[in-house]
Amino acid sequence: MGLELGGSVSAPPPRAVVSGETALVGIYEISKLLASANRLENVLAGVLTLLSSFLDMRHGLIALLDAKGAPEVVVGSGWSEGAAKVFFDRLPERAVGQIVATKMPVVIEDVAASPLFEGVDLSGWGTQDGQSFSMIGVPIKDGDNVVGTLTVDRARNNRSSVLFDHDVRFLTMIANLVGQTLRLHKLIARDRERLMQESAWREKAVGAPEAKAEGLKGIVGDSPAVRAVIEKIRIVAKAKSTVLLRGESGTGKELFAAAIHDQSPRRGKPFVKLNCAALPESVLESELFGHERGAFTGAANLRKGRFELADGGTLFLDEIGEITPAFQAKLLRVLQEGEFERVGGARTLKVDVRLVCATNRNLEEAVQRGEFRADLYYRISVVPIFLPPLRDRKGDLEMLANEFLRRFNAEQGGKLRLSESAMGVLNECGFPGNIRELENCIYRTATLAHGDVIVDKDFSCRKDGCLSAILWSGSSSKWPAGTTPLPIVAPQAPRAPTPPESAPAAPVVGETCPGAENCTIIEKDPRTDYEKLVDAMERAGWVKAKAARLLGLTPRQIGYALQKHGIEVKKF
Repeated sequence: MGLELGGSVSAPPPRAVVSGETALVGIYEISKLLASANRLENVLAGVLTLLSSFLDMRHGLIALLDAKGAPEVVVGSGWSEGAAKVFFDRLPERAVGQIVATKMPVVIEDVAASPLFEGVDLSGWGTQDGQSFSMIGVPIKDGDNVVGTLTVDRARNNRSSVLFDHDVRFLTMIANLVGQTLRLHKLIARDRERLMQESAWREKAVGAPEAKAEGLKGIVGDSPAVRAVIEKIRIVAKAKSTVLLRGESGTGKELFAAAIHDQSPRRGKPFVKLNCAALPESVLESELFGHERGAFTGAANLRKGRFELADGGTLFLDEIGEITPAFQAKLLRVLQEGEFERVGGARTLKVDVRLVCATNRNLEEAVQRGEFRADLYYRISVVPIFLPPLRDRKGDLEMLANEFLRRFNAEQGGKLRLSESAMGVLNECGFPGNIRELENCIYRTATLAHGDVIVDKDFSCRKDGCLSAILWSGSSSKWPAGTTPLPIVAPQAPRAPTPPESAPAAPVVGETCPGAENCTIIEKDPRTDYEKLVDAMERAGWVKAKAARLLGLTPRQIGYALQKHGIEVKKF
C-alpha cells in the first residue's frame, strides 16, 4: 500500500533549526512530487522520504481516514509497508482522536510520560528499548474536514523545545499540500468513473436490440407505427437539431417531446414546456423571454423567461402553429442567433436551448396562405416526426386501456379489470380524439361501473349516451331520455381546426349518429367540405348562425371554416 522502505534506521544526529530558506526548498520539492502522475501511495511515501531530509525524524506516518475514521491508506518512512500499518494501529486512539477532533496539531515532548500513551506498548519504537522519544501529529484537511493525519517521531534532545515550534509550522504546510492533492485525486477519480459509466451506457445503447416503446418513460405501446417513432427519436435525440412533432390532437406530443429530452445528452438539464395557444401574444412574449422590473404594469420584479430557464436543456413549444405573424418574427431571431432581450430590457442574453415544437395544423398550407412564415417553418421543421393516430396503432389499444385502468385503480384504490366484451367495444370504436379520448372513455366507464369487472354494458355508447360520438358527429338527436345535452364548446385558439377524417357533415334525412352502436362516424355524403359549407350558407341566406344549425356546428366553427376555405360571406 505504501512505498516499501528498509527496516528501522538509526537516529541521525540532531539537525539545526529548519531555516526559512530550507523550509521553502522543502515545500518546493514536495510540491513537485505531489504534482507527479504516480499512484497516490507512492507519492505519499515519497513525501515522507523527502521530509526525512529536512527534519530531525526517525519515522513518519501518513494515514488517510474514511468517513468513519478508520484508516484507508497508511504509508510510512523508516518502516516496511506492513510495519507502517502495524505501528499506526499501535498509536492510541486517544492521540489520533485528539488530532481529528480538535483539527489542530498535537505535540508530545515525551511519549513515555504522556497520558495519551498510558498503557501502550512502546517496544520497537526506538533504536534501543526504552529510549525516550517525542512525537508531532498534524491533521490533513480537505476544506474543513479532517481526512487524515501526518505524524513523525524523533529522539529527545536538549533542542526539542526550539525544534517543535518550527517543525509544527513546516509539517502543517506540508499537510495542507497533501490535503489539496487528495481533493484533486478524488475529483479525477469521480470524473473517471462518470466517463466510464457514460461510455458503458453508450455502448449498451448502440448494441441494444430493437427498442420497444416501454423503454421510453410514459409511452405505452408496441405497434410497428410506435416502434418506428421510437427508433427515430433515439436517433435524433443525440443531436441538437430542432424537432417538429406533428399529428392529430391527443396523440401524446408532450410525452414524445419529454422522451426526446430524456434520451438526449441534455437529460440532466431542465425540460421546460409551454403551450403557445394558451396565452395572448403580449403574455406569451413575457413568458418566453422574461421581463425586467417595471417593464409593464404589474411587473414588480425581474422574471426569467422560459428560454432562460431551459438554458442547457430542452424547450418544448406546443401548438407552435397558433402564434401570430408578429411573434413569429421575434421567435425566428432567437432560433437564428440564440439571443434575445427581456421585455423592457436592453441587455442581450444568449442561451443554449434545444427546441422541440409540436402542432396539429397543416403548416405547409398555412405558409401558402401567408399565415405562417416560411423562414420560421424551415427553422422549426429540421426533423419532422409524424405521430400516428390511435386508429393506426394496431395492437396498442388493449395496452393503453389497461394502463389507464391501472392508473384509475391506483388513484381510487380499486381493483377493476376489463372483460373480453369490454375490449370488443373498444376495438369497434374509431376514437377520433385519439389517446385522450380513450383515457376519457376508460375513466368515465370505470367510475360508473357496477362491479369489479367492466363489461360491454358499462360503456355509455351501449346506453345511447356516447358524448364523443355526439361531439364528432354534430348530432344530438339520440340523447338518452331524461338528460340534457351539454353545449359543444368551440376551441379557444383563433385558428381553423383541421377536421378529422370523420368531419361533420350536413345531416341527411333518416341518418342518425351511429355512436349508439360503436361510436364510429360513417361518412355518406360524397361532397367535399367546401361544397357542403357553401351549400349550407346559401340555404341559410349567408347567415352564419343559421348555417351552423344546419351543419350541427357553432357560429364560431362556421367562421373558422369560412376563413380556412377562403369563402367570402355575401352581403345583401
